Amino acid sequence: MRIHLLEPFFGGSHREWALGWQQHSRHEVALHTLPGSYWKWRMWGGAVALARKYREGLPLPDLWLATDMLDLATFLGLVRDLPGAKRVPVVAYFHENQLTYPWSPTDGDVEAGRDLQYAFINFTTALAADLLCFNSAFHRDSFLGALPQMLRRFPDRRQRDLVPSLWDKARVLPVGLELRALDAWADVVRPEGPPVVLWNHRWEFDKGPELFFRTLMALADEGVPFRLVVLGESFARSPAVFAEAREKLADRILHWGYAPDRAEYARWLWRADILPVTSIHDFFGISVVEAIWCRCWPLLPRRLAYPEHLPGPAFDGHFYEADEAFLPALRRLLRRWRPEWRAQTEACRAAVARYDWSEQASAYDGLCEALVSAGTKRR
Repeated sequence: MRIHLLEPFFGGSHREWALGWQQHSRHEVALHTLPGSYWKWRMWGGAVALARKYREGLPLPDLWLATDMLDLATFLGLVRDLPGAKRVPVVAYFHENQLTYPWSPTDGDVEAGRDLQYAFINFTTALAADLLCFNSAFHRDSFLGALPQMLRRFPDRRQRDLVPSLWDKARVLPVGLELRALDAWADVVRPEGPPVVLWNHRWEFDKGPELFFRTLMALADEGVPFRLVVLGESFARSPAVFAEAREKLADRILHWGYAPDRAEYARWLWRADILPVTSIHDFFGISVVEAIWCRCWPLLPRRLAYPEHLPGPAFDGHFYEADEAFLPALRRLLRRWRPEWRAQTEACRAAVARYDWSEQASAYDGLCEALVSAGTKRR
Protein backbone atom coordinates (compact mmCIF):
# COMPACT_ATOMS: atom_id res chain seq x y z
CA MET A 1 0.00 0.00 0.00
CA ARG A 2 1.24 3.50 -0.87
CA ILE A 3 0.73 6.05 1.91
CA HIS A 4 1.55 9.73 1.52
CA LEU A 5 2.24 11.49 4.82
CA LEU A 6 1.53 15.22 4.44
CA GLU A 7 3.49 17.31 6.96
CA PRO A 8 3.70 21.09 6.41
CA PHE A 9 5.86 21.50 9.55
CA PHE A 10 8.66 18.96 9.15
CA GLY A 11 10.76 19.69 12.21
CA GLY A 12 11.37 18.59 15.78
CA SER A 13 9.11 15.84 17.09
CA HIS A 14 6.94 15.96 13.94
CA ARG A 15 9.99 15.07 11.87
CA GLU A 16 11.13 12.25 14.16
CA TRP A 17 7.62 10.77 14.25
CA ALA A 18 7.26 10.83 10.46
CA LEU A 19 10.68 9.28 9.87
CA GLY A 20 9.99 6.64 12.52
CA TRP A 21 6.78 5.45 10.91
CA GLN A 22 8.38 5.50 7.48
CA GLN A 23 11.18 3.29 8.75
CA HIS A 24 9.02 0.80 10.66
CA SER A 25 5.89 0.54 8.53
CA ARG A 26 5.31 -2.56 6.43
CA HIS A 27 3.92 -0.24 3.75
CA GLU A 28 5.50 2.33 1.45
CA VAL A 29 5.26 5.60 3.37
CA ALA A 30 6.35 8.62 1.33
CA LEU A 31 6.90 11.92 3.14
CA HIS A 32 5.69 15.10 1.47
CA THR A 33 6.79 17.95 3.67
CA LEU A 34 7.65 21.62 4.09
CA PRO A 35 10.35 23.03 6.41
CA GLY A 36 9.58 23.22 10.13
CA SER A 37 9.43 27.01 10.43
CA TYR A 38 6.82 29.81 10.28
CA TRP A 39 4.13 27.58 11.73
CA LYS A 40 1.29 30.05 11.17
CA TRP A 41 2.17 30.44 7.51
CA ARG A 42 2.41 26.66 7.16
CA MET A 43 -1.17 26.35 8.40
CA TRP A 44 -2.30 28.94 5.84
CA GLY A 45 -0.11 28.19 2.85
CA GLY A 46 1.01 24.60 3.30
CA ALA A 47 -2.13 23.16 1.70
CA VAL A 48 -1.58 25.09 -1.53
CA ALA A 49 2.10 24.15 -1.72
CA LEU A 50 1.46 20.43 -1.15
CA ALA A 51 -1.60 20.27 -3.42
CA ARG A 52 0.46 21.79 -6.21
CA LYS A 53 2.69 18.70 -6.24
CA TYR A 54 -0.28 16.56 -7.26
CA ARG A 55 -1.58 19.06 -9.76
CA GLU A 56 1.85 19.00 -11.37
CA GLY A 57 1.83 15.23 -11.78
CA LEU A 58 2.69 13.52 -8.47
CA PRO A 59 0.86 10.14 -8.55
CA LEU A 60 -1.94 9.70 -6.05
CA PRO A 61 -1.46 7.33 -3.08
CA ASP A 62 -3.77 4.68 -1.68
CA LEU A 63 -4.19 6.84 1.44
CA TRP A 64 -3.33 10.32 2.68
CA LEU A 65 -2.32 10.88 6.29
CA ALA A 66 -2.14 14.58 7.10
CA THR A 67 -1.09 16.20 10.37
CA ASP A 68 -3.00 18.93 12.17
CA MET A 69 -0.66 21.55 10.66
CA LEU A 70 -2.32 21.07 7.25
CA ASP A 71 -5.45 22.94 6.21
CA LEU A 72 -6.94 19.68 4.97
CA ALA A 73 -10.18 21.16 3.65
CA THR A 74 -8.27 23.52 1.38
CA PHE A 75 -5.88 20.76 0.28
CA LEU A 76 -8.73 18.45 -0.69
CA GLY A 77 -10.57 21.26 -2.43
CA LEU A 78 -7.51 21.71 -4.66
CA VAL A 79 -6.96 18.03 -5.52
CA ARG A 80 -10.38 16.33 -5.51
CA ASP A 81 -10.98 17.10 -9.19
CA LEU A 82 -7.92 15.04 -10.16
CA PRO A 83 -8.74 11.60 -11.63
CA GLY A 84 -9.19 9.07 -8.80
CA ALA A 85 -8.61 11.59 -6.00
CA LYS A 86 -12.14 11.27 -4.60
CA ARG A 87 -11.48 7.59 -3.83
CA VAL A 88 -8.37 8.27 -1.69
CA PRO A 89 -9.25 8.06 2.04
CA VAL A 90 -7.77 10.63 4.42
CA VAL A 91 -6.58 10.35 8.01
CA ALA A 92 -5.93 13.50 10.06
CA TYR A 93 -3.34 13.00 12.83
CA PHE A 94 -3.44 15.55 15.64
CA HIS A 95 -0.10 16.06 17.38
CA GLU A 96 -1.54 19.25 18.88
CA ASN A 97 -4.33 21.71 18.18
CA GLN A 98 -4.61 25.47 18.25
CA LEU A 99 -7.80 25.56 20.32
CA THR A 100 -6.68 24.10 23.64
CA TYR A 101 -2.94 24.65 23.25
CA PRO A 102 -1.89 27.52 25.55
CA TRP A 103 -0.83 30.42 23.37
CA SER A 104 2.14 32.55 24.40
CA PRO A 105 1.03 35.65 26.31
CA THR A 106 3.37 37.69 24.08
CA ASP A 107 1.69 36.55 20.83
CA GLY A 108 0.01 39.49 19.12
CA ASP A 109 -2.63 37.30 17.47
CA VAL A 110 -4.22 36.60 20.85
CA GLU A 111 -4.67 40.26 21.72
CA ALA A 112 -5.95 41.00 18.20
CA GLY A 113 -8.45 38.14 18.34
CA ARG A 114 -6.90 36.31 15.41
CA ASP A 115 -6.04 33.13 17.31
CA LEU A 116 -9.40 31.50 16.51
CA GLN A 117 -8.52 31.36 12.83
CA TYR A 118 -6.03 28.57 13.47
CA ALA A 119 -8.44 26.66 15.70
CA PHE A 120 -11.06 26.90 12.97
CA ILE A 121 -8.59 25.38 10.48
CA ASN A 122 -8.26 22.45 12.89
CA PHE A 123 -12.07 22.21 12.97
CA THR A 124 -12.47 22.13 9.18
CA THR A 125 -9.57 19.67 8.92
CA ALA A 126 -11.44 17.37 11.30
CA LEU A 127 -14.61 17.73 9.24
CA ALA A 128 -12.79 16.94 5.98
CA ALA A 129 -10.99 13.80 7.22
CA ASP A 130 -12.42 10.29 7.06
CA LEU A 131 -10.76 9.42 10.36
CA LEU A 132 -9.27 11.50 13.18
CA CYS A 133 -6.37 10.23 15.26
CA PHE A 134 -5.19 11.89 18.46
CA ASN A 135 -1.95 11.12 20.26
CA SER A 136 -3.77 10.72 23.59
CA ALA A 137 -7.28 10.43 24.97
CA PHE A 138 -6.61 13.64 26.90
CA HIS A 139 -5.95 15.40 23.60
CA ARG A 140 -9.05 13.99 21.93
CA ASP A 141 -11.31 14.87 24.85
CA SER A 142 -9.93 18.37 25.39
CA PHE A 143 -10.13 19.38 21.71
CA LEU A 144 -13.52 17.91 20.85
CA GLY A 145 -14.90 18.96 24.21
CA ALA A 146 -13.84 22.58 23.64
CA LEU A 147 -15.19 22.89 20.09
CA PRO A 148 -18.83 23.76 21.00
CA GLN A 149 -17.70 26.66 23.20
CA MET A 150 -15.41 27.97 20.46
CA LEU A 151 -18.16 27.80 17.85
CA ARG A 152 -20.48 29.80 20.11
CA ARG A 153 -18.15 32.77 19.66
CA PHE A 154 -19.20 33.17 16.03
CA PRO A 155 -22.28 35.27 15.12
CA ASP A 156 -24.53 32.68 13.44
CA ARG A 157 -24.66 29.30 11.65
CA ARG A 158 -22.15 27.98 14.13
CA GLN A 159 -22.37 24.29 13.04
CA ARG A 160 -22.18 22.95 16.59
CA ASP A 161 -24.41 20.06 15.54
CA LEU A 162 -21.47 18.67 13.52
CA VAL A 163 -19.30 18.06 16.59
CA PRO A 164 -20.90 14.68 17.56
CA SER A 165 -19.91 13.28 14.16
CA LEU A 166 -16.28 14.12 14.97
CA TRP A 167 -16.45 12.06 18.17
CA ASP A 168 -17.74 9.14 16.11
CA LYS A 169 -14.70 9.09 13.82
CA ALA A 170 -12.08 9.94 16.46
CA ARG A 171 -9.47 7.39 17.58
CA VAL A 172 -6.51 7.44 19.97
CA LEU A 173 -3.22 6.50 18.28
CA PRO A 174 -0.21 7.25 20.51
CA VAL A 175 3.03 8.66 19.16
CA GLY A 176 5.52 6.01 18.09
CA LEU A 177 8.99 6.45 19.60
CA GLU A 178 12.49 4.99 19.26
CA LEU A 179 12.62 3.93 22.91
CA ARG A 180 14.56 0.69 22.60
CA ALA A 181 17.27 2.54 20.69
CA LEU A 182 17.98 4.54 23.86
CA ASP A 183 19.23 1.36 25.54
CA ALA A 184 22.46 1.64 23.52
CA TRP A 185 23.67 4.19 26.09
CA ALA A 186 22.30 2.53 29.25
CA ASP A 187 25.77 1.57 30.51
CA VAL A 188 26.84 5.18 31.05
CA VAL A 189 28.58 5.87 34.38
CA ARG A 190 26.29 7.79 36.70
CA PRO A 191 27.76 10.61 38.80
CA GLU A 192 28.27 10.01 42.51
CA GLY A 193 26.59 12.31 44.98
CA PRO A 194 23.16 13.89 45.47
CA PRO A 195 20.29 12.99 43.11
CA VAL A 196 20.32 14.46 39.61
CA VAL A 197 17.22 16.44 38.63
CA LEU A 198 16.39 16.55 34.92
CA TRP A 199 14.76 19.11 32.60
CA ASN A 200 14.59 17.74 29.02
CA HIS A 201 11.85 19.84 27.42
CA ARG A 202 11.66 22.83 25.08
CA TRP A 203 12.61 26.12 26.74
CA GLU A 204 9.14 27.63 26.38
CA PHE A 205 6.47 28.94 28.72
CA ASP A 206 4.03 26.05 28.16
CA LYS A 207 6.48 23.62 29.79
CA GLY A 208 6.19 25.51 33.08
CA PRO A 209 9.78 26.66 33.64
CA GLU A 210 8.73 29.30 36.19
CA LEU A 211 7.34 26.72 38.61
CA PHE A 212 10.19 24.29 37.93
CA PHE A 213 13.10 26.67 38.50
CA ARG A 214 11.47 28.76 41.25
CA THR A 215 10.95 25.52 43.16
CA LEU A 216 14.54 24.39 42.66
CA MET A 217 15.89 27.78 43.73
CA ALA A 218 13.74 27.65 46.86
CA LEU A 219 14.96 24.14 47.68
CA ALA A 220 18.56 25.21 47.10
CA ASP A 221 18.05 28.05 49.60
CA GLU A 222 16.80 25.44 52.09
CA GLY A 223 19.96 23.41 51.57
CA VAL A 224 18.17 20.43 49.99
CA PRO A 225 20.79 18.35 48.11
CA PHE A 226 20.48 17.88 44.32
CA ARG A 227 22.36 18.38 41.06
CA LEU A 228 20.79 19.62 37.84
CA VAL A 229 20.82 18.67 34.15
CA VAL A 230 19.05 21.01 31.74
CA LEU A 231 18.54 19.79 28.18
CA GLY A 232 16.03 20.77 25.48
CA GLU A 233 15.89 23.22 22.62
CA SER A 234 16.20 26.92 23.46
CA PHE A 235 14.90 29.85 21.45
CA ALA A 236 15.71 33.54 21.01
CA ARG A 237 12.85 34.48 23.35
CA SER A 238 13.17 31.74 25.95
CA PRO A 239 11.68 32.70 29.34
CA ALA A 240 14.00 34.85 31.46
CA VAL A 241 13.90 32.38 34.35
CA PHE A 242 16.35 30.14 32.49
CA ALA A 243 19.13 32.73 32.67
CA GLU A 244 18.30 33.47 36.30
CA ALA A 245 18.37 29.79 37.25
CA ARG A 246 21.67 29.21 35.46
CA GLU A 247 23.26 31.92 37.60
CA LYS A 248 21.66 31.03 40.94
CA LEU A 249 22.07 27.25 40.59
CA ALA A 250 25.51 27.35 38.96
CA ASP A 251 27.21 25.23 41.63
CA ARG A 252 24.66 22.42 41.14
CA ILE A 253 24.62 22.25 37.33
CA LEU A 254 26.18 19.21 35.61
CA HIS A 255 25.00 20.15 32.12
CA TRP A 256 23.19 23.14 30.66
CA GLY A 257 21.90 23.41 27.11
CA TYR A 258 20.79 21.56 24.02
CA ALA A 259 22.44 18.18 23.38
CA PRO A 260 23.70 18.32 19.77
CA ASP A 261 23.20 14.64 19.03
CA ARG A 262 21.03 11.73 20.11
CA ALA A 263 23.88 9.93 21.88
CA GLU A 264 24.69 12.82 24.21
CA TYR A 265 21.02 13.41 24.93
CA ALA A 266 20.49 9.73 25.81
CA ARG A 267 23.57 9.61 28.06
CA TRP A 268 22.24 12.48 30.15
CA LEU A 269 18.84 10.80 30.48
CA TRP A 270 20.52 7.69 31.83
CA ARG A 271 22.62 9.77 34.26
CA ALA A 272 19.59 11.56 35.71
CA ASP A 273 17.61 10.32 38.71
CA ILE A 274 14.44 12.40 39.04
CA LEU A 275 12.16 13.93 36.40
CA PRO A 276 9.97 16.64 38.00
CA VAL A 277 7.47 17.86 35.38
CA THR A 278 5.66 21.21 35.63
CA SER A 279 4.17 21.55 32.15
CA ILE A 280 1.18 23.83 31.79
CA HIS A 281 -0.01 21.74 28.88
CA ASP A 282 1.08 18.53 27.19
CA PHE A 283 -0.97 16.54 24.71
CA PHE A 284 1.39 13.55 24.99
CA GLY A 285 4.83 14.32 26.41
CA ILE A 286 7.54 12.67 24.30
CA SER A 287 10.39 13.96 26.45
CA VAL A 288 8.65 12.65 29.57
CA VAL A 289 8.21 9.16 28.11
CA GLU A 290 11.84 9.05 26.95
CA ALA A 291 13.09 9.93 30.43
CA ILE A 292 10.80 7.36 32.04
CA TRP A 293 12.17 4.72 29.66
CA CYS A 294 15.69 5.62 30.86
CA ARG A 295 14.62 4.90 34.45
CA CYS A 296 14.19 8.46 35.69
CA TRP A 297 11.80 8.68 38.62
CA PRO A 298 8.85 10.78 37.35
CA LEU A 299 6.97 13.34 39.43
CA LEU A 300 4.04 14.39 37.24
CA PRO A 301 0.95 16.65 37.36
CA ARG A 302 -2.15 14.51 37.18
CA ARG A 303 -4.13 17.04 35.12
CA LEU A 304 -2.57 16.31 31.70
CA ALA A 305 -1.99 13.23 29.51
CA TYR A 306 0.51 11.60 31.87
CA PRO A 307 -1.91 9.29 33.72
CA GLU A 308 -2.38 7.50 30.39
CA HIS A 309 1.32 6.62 30.44
CA LEU A 310 1.25 5.33 34.03
CA PRO A 311 -2.33 4.14 34.57
CA GLY A 312 -3.79 2.72 37.76
CA PRO A 313 -3.34 3.15 41.52
CA ALA A 314 0.06 1.43 41.50
CA PHE A 315 1.53 4.64 40.06
CA ASP A 316 -0.29 7.14 42.30
CA GLY A 317 2.96 8.04 44.07
CA HIS A 318 4.31 9.57 40.87
CA PHE A 319 1.60 12.24 40.63
CA TYR A 320 0.83 15.51 42.37
CA GLU A 321 -2.59 17.13 42.26
CA ALA A 322 -1.95 20.89 42.04
CA ASP A 323 0.91 23.33 41.57
CA GLU A 324 0.93 24.09 45.30
CA ALA A 325 1.74 20.44 45.98
CA PHE A 326 4.77 20.39 43.69
CA LEU A 327 7.34 21.94 46.04
CA PRO A 328 6.59 19.75 49.08
CA ALA A 329 6.42 16.64 46.88
CA LEU A 330 9.80 17.34 45.30
CA ARG A 331 11.35 18.33 48.64
CA ARG A 332 10.22 15.04 50.16
CA LEU A 333 11.51 13.03 47.19
CA LEU A 334 14.93 14.70 47.15
CA ARG A 335 15.47 14.34 50.90
CA ARG A 336 14.47 10.66 50.91
CA TRP A 337 16.17 9.69 47.64
CA ARG A 338 18.27 6.52 47.58
CA PRO A 339 20.16 5.33 44.47
CA GLU A 340 18.63 1.88 44.79
CA TRP A 341 15.21 3.41 44.10
CA ARG A 342 16.09 3.47 40.41
CA ALA A 343 15.37 -0.24 40.33
CA GLN A 344 11.76 0.56 41.30
CA THR A 345 11.29 2.51 38.06
CA GLU A 346 11.19 -0.74 36.08
CA ALA A 347 7.39 -0.79 36.36
CA CYS A 348 7.21 2.72 34.89
CA ARG A 349 9.54 1.71 32.08
CA ALA A 350 7.41 -1.35 31.32
CA ALA A 351 4.26 0.80 31.25
CA VAL A 352 5.58 3.03 28.44
CA ALA A 353 7.16 0.22 26.41
CA ARG A 354 4.05 0.07 24.23
CA TYR A 355 5.02 3.40 22.63
CA ASP A 356 8.07 1.93 20.95
CA TRP A 357 7.73 1.71 17.16
CA SER A 358 8.15 -2.07 17.39
CA GLU A 359 4.58 -2.09 18.75
CA GLN A 360 3.08 1.12 17.40
CA ALA A 361 3.92 0.60 13.70
CA SER A 362 1.51 -2.31 13.38
CA ALA A 363 -1.26 -0.20 14.96
CA TYR A 364 -0.68 2.58 12.42
CA ASP A 365 -0.52 0.14 9.52
CA GLY A 366 -3.61 -1.76 10.63
CA LEU A 367 -5.68 1.40 10.97
CA CYS A 368 -4.71 2.51 7.45
CA GLU A 369 -5.38 -0.93 5.99
CA ALA A 370 -8.85 -1.04 7.53
CA LEU A 371 -9.72 2.41 6.16
CA VAL A 372 -8.55 1.57 2.63
CA SER A 373 -10.35 -1.78 2.76
CA ALA A 374 -13.59 -0.13 3.90
CA GLY A 375 -13.37 2.36 1.06
CA THR A 376 -12.75 -0.38 -1.48
CA LYS A 377 -15.83 -2.29 -0.31
CA ARG A 378 -17.99 0.82 -0.58
CA ARG A 379 -16.88 1.29 -4.17
